Amino acid sequence: MREVVLDTETTGLDPAAGHRIVEIGCVELVNHVATGRHFHTYVNPQREIPDGAKAIHGLTAEFLGGQPTFAAIVDELHAFIADATLVIHNAEFDLGFLNFELQKLGQPQLPIERAIDTMLLARRKFPGAPANLDALCRRFQIDNSDRTLHGALKDARLLAEVYLELIGGRQRDLGLAASGSRSAEAGTQSRRTPRPHAPTPEEEMAHTAFVDRLQSPIWRS
Repeated sequence: MREVVLDTETTGLDPAAGHRIVEIGCVELVNHVATGRHFHTYVNPQREIPDGAKAIHGLTAEFLGGQPTFAAIVDELHAFIADATLVIHNAEFDLGFLNFELQKLGQPQLPIERAIDTMLLARRKFPGAPANLDALCRRFQIDNSDRTLHGALKDARLLAEVYLELIGGRQRDLGLAASGSRSAEAGTQSRRTPRPHAPTPEEEMAHTAFVDRLQSPIWRS
């Protein structure tokens, strides 16, 4: 089973308002194990970078002006994600930006049904608790100390660890092994007295009477 954990950085919150993707990061999982393969690119948004966005990811218009456009990297992106399930934190946001770019190029869009939204997973598992990436890293004791600025590949790698914790963590048996171990320990501490299994005389007589009513019973073969 192949999954791709995906994250983007953008110039703002809404592609319909003219905001664009500036960075894409993807991490490959196979059978819920990171393979070490990844895809990462910066993207020239062909527009200015608002100060608010710059404060989040630190990317400047001068730096991004020398990067490829989305049209130049889309084939490589498609080749990497292929037909994998996408794992995204707040999938509507990232897919909204990706599909805006794909639509501009006349290419098929990525359906929301293809994505596992880790934000929704976290909200279902921990109702009422913060579900942002930093909060989940703290909850699962994942080291994100170098996340002073957002970065698509860095965040995709952190999200991969968070995702594995959300679906059961590094202990893939979801705690059943530990539970079984505790049960075994409890059993050794309080053994039951063995039950006698020999039939009573009354049970023997009842069985004989039952067999007498049968035609050619196998018990008398």
